[in-house]
Amino acid sequence: MTYALLAVVVVAASLVIAVVAAAVRGLGARWWATVGATAAVLVVLTIVFDSLMIAADLFRYGDDALLGAAIWLTPVEDLAWPVVAALLLPSLWALATPREAST
Repeated sequence: MTYALLAVVVVAASLVIAVVAAAVRGLGARWWATVGATAAVLVVLTIVFDSLMIAADLFRYGDDALLGAAIWLTPVEDLAWPVVAALLLPSLWALATPREAST
């Protein structure tokens, strides 16, 4: 299995959970905008710090499992994980938080 295929599967599953959380909890455009802004910040930080770690030769990827495209030194497949974090964590939080009781 390639990194890209794994990333697509996990991002798709996270997106489904986010859509379910938004529907069940009535989360609107503001929540989605916050998730998108969070994802953008995390992607930028991932590009910077992954590139620095790759440049320092702290880790390597198997070239046969990569698509070959990179931003700075970060393979594009690696950018799926901050998107997953931005989608999945607030979605699970919303689903796990008890609803407020009506009084």
